[in-house]
Amino acid sequence: MNESRNIVVTGANRGLGLEFTRQLLARGHRVVAGCRQPGHADALTQLAAAHPGHLHVAPLDVADERSRDAFVHEVATLHPSLDLLINNAGTLPRGERFGSLQADVLEHTLRVNAVAPLLLAQALAPQLARGRSPRVFNLSSRLGAMALTDSFQTPSYAISKAALNMATVLMARALNPMGIGVLAASPGWVRTDMGGERATVTAHESVQDMLDMLERRAGLPAGEFVDRDGSPLPW
Repeated sequence: MNESRNIVVTGANRGLGLEFTRQLLARGHRVVAGCRQPGHADALTQLAAAHPGHLHVAPLDVADERSRDAFVHEVATLHPSLDLLINNAGTLPRGERFGSLQADVLEHTLRVNAVAPLLLAQALAPQLARGRSPRVFNLSSRLGAMALTDSFQTPSYAISKAALNMATVLMARALNPMGIGVLAASPGWVRTDMGGERATVTAHESVQDMLDMLERRAGLPAGEFVDRDGSPLPW
């Protein structure tokens, strides 16, 4: 991605989404940043001022169908072609315990973390098909790997990320014939509001590794699940 590209980032107002936006702008790309409340996204407003004409901030609640539809329409109006969709928006419910799980929490987490990325990729596929080496990049997690699960923790999040991994494979089967690559990656345990202060990796390090990995990766990604450096992860 050495040439300037058109890129969509969801959940862009904080954490990894904000860091993706910051580093993509620094690399000269044009970014449409989706977040729930653009009017309160002060860091994005500052980035827009620092990179005139390269950052457009648009309202997006990925769990809401009307919001997604309006966002997709806005993206299509701005950019008839897209080169990269980064499905970053996610939610991690706290304090879940077996015996007191709640259906609405499970369902909302699935809607945000797995359903929305699939539907956004579907809706933006026409723009992606016109892009240069276009890709869908899904932010997954090691917690979604069944082979690595040895305790009961963060069930809604873990289930939703396992579902996202399957959605990634299905996206690849649908989008690869259109020339669109699809990849899921674990960013590592990152020091953000979601990851917490004890996390071992900074947002800057994680995003830099993932963007470098995307630039190095040749061919048409076919739904693989990888670590942030590109090494394969088990399902």
